[in-house]
Amino acid sequence: MGSAFPALRRGALTTLQVNLGYRCNQACRHCHVDAGPTRTESMDAATLALIAPVLQARRISCLDLTGGAPELHPGFRDLVRQARALGVAVIDRCNLTILSEPGQEDLAAFLAEQGVRVVASLPCYQEANVDRQRGSGVFARSIAGLRRLNALGYGHPGSDLDLTLVFNPQGPTLPPPQAALEADYRRVLRDAYGIAFHRLHALANMPIHRFAASLAAEGSLDAYLHLLRSQHNPANLAAVMCRSLISVDWQGHLHDCDFNQMLGLPAGNPALGHLRDLLAIDPAGAAIAVADHCFGCTAGSGSSCGGALAAAG
Repeated sequence: MGSAFPALRRGALTTLQVNLGYRCNQACRHCHVDAGPTRTESMDAATLALIAPVLQARRISCLDLTGGAPELHPGFRDLVRQARALGVAVIDRCNLTILSEPGQEDLAAFLAEQGVRVVASLPCYQEANVDRQRGSGVFARSIAGLRRLNALGYGHPGSDLDLTLVFNPQGPTLPPPQAALEADYRRVLRDAYGIAFHRLHALANMPIHRFAASLAAEGSLDAYLHLLRSQHNPANLAAVMCRSLISVDWQGHLHDCDFNQMLGLPAGNPALGHLRDLLAIDPAGAAIAVADHCFGCTAGSGSSCGGALAAAG
């Protein structure tokens, strides 16, 4: 692909990350999916029916559901129930405002009942910054969503109802050190709003789609790409998410990560074209498709679906 990014190969597959569709109740500036209320792409029933058999065939321990807002897919709740019945951990990548959308009033209770791990995006603990990035009133609705989750037991010390918050920068900069930022989030959210959570993930913004277009319009895209390349930390290569996770798009096509999915890059192993291929093929050891945007995962402290990478901490 002409990229300077180092070659990578897969390890054991532990996480199946499934994008159920691009419809979302928000349209955020940094969204690499270009999700929004007018998007109609949605996984069909036949593809959805493959997920549970693949979880069993590959002995996958975690199902990571994303979108758009994954909860808006009509099959979301049945899929969660199927995975939990198999003993598979389920992550819901939740934007928090979905918890107060019409028709979703019981969503938080459903997530708690199923023991779903909530990974909730809250790009800042300051109202003005969040509303600037995500839309007017989003911060207040996000705080209300967090309070609803806390009331059900999410986020409290010792609770099995896991609540992780996600930070991403406002612009073309790397996230600050995750541990210090988590301490700030914990202090402000506790003191100002009475909110508890288990951990914070600090994610870099990927220079693709909506965010890349915004940077290009401002004339800062090239500088951001240079920043990512110049801050590459080879120690992070051992922990990047694509080594243990595979991404499924709404049509069932396989990609080595969510960002590759959005760029239309197929999995590095040509035999892994569709979700059904995982019924027979173990992807361990396969080549991973890489390109220059991959520097977004290895720059500085590193960035992945699980936050900063341990190698850089």
